Amino acid sequence: MRTTAVEQQSGRVTVVGSLNMDLVIRAPRLPSAGETLAGRSFDHVPGGKGGNQAVAAARLGAQVAMIGCVGDDDNGKQLVAGLHRDGIDCNGVATDAALPTGVAMIVVDDAGQNAIVIVAGSNGALMPAAIAEQEAAIAQADVLVCQLEVPGETVLAAMQKAHALGRTVVFNPAPVTGPLSREWLESSDFVIPNEIEASVLSGVAVDSPESARRAAKVLQQGGARNVIITLGKRGVLVLAEGEGEEAGKHYLPAEVEAIDTTAAGDTFVGGFCAALAAKRPLDEAVRFGQAAAALSVTRAGAQTSIPYLHEITFQG
Repeated sequence: MRTTAVEQQSGRVTVVGSLNMDLVIRAPRLPSAGETLAGRSFDHVPGGKGGNQAVAAARLGAQVAMIGCVGDDDNGKQLVAGLHRDGIDCNGVATDAALPTGVAMIVVDDAGQNAIVIVAGSNGALMPAAIAEQEAAIAQADVLVCQLEVPGETVLAAMQKAHALGRTVVFNPAPVTGPLSREWLESSDFVIPNEIEASVLSGVAVDSPESARRAAKVLQQGGARNVIITLGKRGVLVLAEGEGEEAGKHYLPAEVEAIDTTAAGDTFVGGFCAALAAKRPLDEAVRFGQAAAALSVTRAGAQTSIPYLHEITFQG
């Protein structure tokens, strides 16, 4: 296949999700339980799955609106300022004076792998009432994208509202602690878990494209329309609605030298949503998201690693 440069995109994406300040430690390896390990560096980096996906969609060509909640503190002010710099509409970002802005503690090893612990803080104050207040931002979107770092009832309310309005709904079920009921999957047009999340949601141990295909079929049987399972260095498995028994397409990843996989999945989701909002076909949207994610892992940090539209080429 030929390498294709990406033309200017368009379309609207609304993100309902978390805004965190990432506290990033780089170390030679991830520590074992009970171990004290000497780190090499420490940084504050804007993050949160919602914020990351909003930034990715904006940098990759979409007009983006963010619905979330920060604390009345320096971290919150820095996060909102960063969103504004990327041209993101922050009218839907509330400030909660009683709770601190969410944080994520991230350890990144020399192989670029990471371990993450999040503290929700003000993300937990994003209630379903915010969805009613921001209905216009959802109605104006071509694509709504949600995750699970804010209260579940808020996420479900947003997806159901967007679904009722005929918007395309993309659901990144992360983090996930167990299977989701049918109403969650039926409210989504695209469900995008990684291999760990797909395993939890489906009950199928996902460790290969073949097992990912089986897990995706279980999710479709549970009500999902289109399932996209991200497999890290093994690529992406896509099971589209209406495909036959032997369905499911495996997309190989680009070969890159990864230094930090933080926000790679979010970059894929944001790029995929930007391409969907621009009315690009599914195959092209997946490859575009992959190209963006591949570039992100060659850079350190969460939002600091997310590329811009003019940097992307992909196999078309």
